[in-house]
Amino acid sequence: MDFDGLDWLRRNSPAWRLLRADHAALVLSFLGRVFVEENIRSISAFELAGRLEDELFALNERFGEGTYPRTAKAYLDEWAQPDVGWLRKYYPPGSDQVHFDATPAVERALAWVQSLRARSFVGTESRLNIALELLRQMAFGAETDPEVRLAELRQRRAELDAEIARVSAGEVDLLDPSAQRDRYQQFVATARGLLGDFREVEANFRTLDRELRERIATWDGSKGELLDEVVGNRNDIAESDQGRSFHAFYDFLLSPRRQQEFSDLLARVQSLAAIGEPDPRMRGIHYDWLDAAERTQATVRLLSEQLRRFLDDQVWLENRRVMDILRSVEIHALALRDHTTGDLRYEIDGVAPHVVLPMERPLYQIRAKQVLDSGSDADAAPPEVDVSALFEQVHVDPTRLREAVRAALSGGTQVSLPELLAEHPLEQGLAELVTYLSLDKDLTFELVFDERRQEHVRWHDADGRQREAILPAVAFVRRSLPGGE
Repeated sequence: MDFDGLDWLRRNSPAWRLLRADHAALVLSFLGRVFVEENIRSISAFELAGRLEDELFALNERFGEGTYPRTAKAYLDEWAQPDVGWLRKYYPPGSDQVHFDATPAVERALAWVQSLRARSFVGTESRLNIALELLRQMAFGAETDPEVRLAELRQRRAELDAEIARVSAGEVDLLDPSAQRDRYQQFVATARGLLGDFREVEANFRTLDRELRERIATWDGSKGELLDEVVGNRNDIAESDQGRSFHAFYDFLLSPRRQQEFSDLLARVQSLAAIGEPDPRMRGIHYDWLDAAERTQATVRLLSEQLRRFLDDQVWLENRRVMDILRSVEIHALALRDHTTGDLRYEIDGVAPHVVLPMERPLYQIRAKQVLDSGSDADAAPPEVDVSALFEQVHVDPTRLREAVRAALSGGTQVSLPELLAEHPLEQGLAELVTYLSLDKDLTFELVFDERRQEHVRWHDADGRQREAILPAVAFVRRSLPGGE
């Protein structure tokens, strides 16, 4: 890190500010014991102040009256100030009592102070093994060549086979006491570090929740735009390295098989004589992880609750605006009820919107197929079918109509359709009329249509009812024969 980065951290980092504080020993010892050693994630202000009062009384008795002259409440309020940032002061959901929780800055400061203490035993082998295993996972986990992966798996299988052969022959390799203490020390450090990491992940999600509240409070755009932005940020967090790692770890904690395996291994390790007095916090460390992860998940759920409240508030405001408008219309209508409006009239299309939802439309229904029996029963008698209906169809003889037209044209060069029908009334109704209009391929006359004029053609059907057709003016004109008229 460069000079500017370190100077910025010295002035703005809560952890660095804690290490420079005059009463840093009091803060680190008290908050470290309550929130880290006892792994308390939330404590009421009343209980925390009581415990701090006892701590201050003991220190004043030991170092003289006035060493810490302020009250416990004053110290807690100071440590929870935004420009100090060692405690988080908040109201839990459903409670009206103030609670406190330590910030990640306390965890970082404690970890740095603990690293200053001289250690009688420093294990290096376990960390080297961890570093080697991490390198192996990264190197072969990113390998895309199947042959390389198979070679690695075969090598590991050969090592396992050799170890199985040695154990079968009675050659059992045991970890010496120093190796056991080395690995246990590494396990304790990793387990405690995970609890501190959970507190920091929770703080990051809480920062996102605070930003979301600020954005909702100052948002003046549409709900859709805000939802797009918020949901997009939520997906970005879930897909980030931190989000994916957290969810993978949370899934691991929720696995009953993994929890049982972890509990069995932990019980066996805690009973090893080589590690001496086991760390009491390790007995239920996996339950502490689960509790810390659940608190982090609860913070994530607050994001969804904020969105729901925002939508509920918007709907309530819109409904209230509609009711205000309706009430204003009613008041004006009552005020103008006794005033005449003269000839002023107005109409409205409807008093309620006509809404047709897509789901109200009927779905496509497949028609049932009719089963056709095309087989024949040779032994059965042929059925009697009435085929008279096939011969009762209307047939118009065009030859008869052509003869009528030619007869009408014998006395002139053209004749209109009404004149023709006056001499030869329609006997077969509309079918006969349509047949007259289709006689355009005769060699002796042709049909001429005049779209500018209309003619009415009337006739009586078989039931005696009068029918009428409106069509353009039609005339039959005699063709000029070659060498003739």
